[in-house]
Amino acid sequence: MREFVQTAEEAARRAGHVLRAWSSKFTVREKSRSNLVTEADEAAQVAIHDFIRGRYPNHGFCGEEGLSVGGGDSPYRWVIDPLDGTTNYVHGFPYYCVSIGLECRGEMIVGAIFDPVHDEMFLASRGEGASLNRRPLKCSAITQLEQALVIASLPVATSGHDEAVRRFLQVLPKAQSVQRTGSAAMNLANLAAGRLEAFWSTSLKPWDMAAGILIVEEAGGRISKIDGSPFSLEEPDLLASNSQEIHQELIAVLKSL
Repeated sequence: MREFVQTAEEAARRAGHVLRAWSSKFTVREKSRSNLVTEADEAAQVAIHDFIRGRYPNHGFCGEEGLSVGGGDSPYRWVIDPLDGTTNYVHGFPYYCVSIGLECRGEMIVGAIFDPVHDEMFLASRGEGASLNRRPLKCSAITQLEQALVIASLPVATSGHDEAVRRFLQVLPKAQSVQRTGSAAMNLANLAAGRLEAFWSTSLKPWDMAAGILIVEEAGGRISKIDGSPFSLEEPDLLASNSQEIHQELIAVLKSL
């Protein structure tokens, strides 16, 4: 396990270096309306894949920028987002990261999220806890929604009538603050670090969540779907929180729509 964690950390740092190097020279294209991709995303994904593939040639891969490699008989799959928060990156807003998770037989066992702007490395391995720059992580001790900072993801190019927007507005008067930041992986990492109390979304992909859900769990947080049922990485339905109390409050609010 230690070797896997070291590999994820090194790959994330290499990708972060790529993102920093490209930050003043990339070009941008749209996958779909308001869903951007840059040369930096693609170059960072190549750096991650080539480094990990060099160590584990039989492992599978799943990545945001069209990366899908079967692992044959290997039970391991690396789930990669080379740049989570692309729109933030394009605008120079310093809230983006590299996210790398390792799955074994359907269970996340290693997670690495690297914020290259602030040089923060969030790491976790199953049963071994989570850390930020080698210091142990623990979720916030806040247990009341009215005292909580919470974050929601909204779909790209959404309308005011979208159910995700209505959920956002439903929580708005009940929490201390409700925000939208543009990077699910960073939200999960910061939840694990005690900087916020909850995050939810119904529009994420596996690579947005893979590393972050493990980091939150290993920091003592809660993970489920927004109705409280068991979470699945293959479904775009996530509620993450710091405590059982806030988790249950948010389930009640989010299910009331």
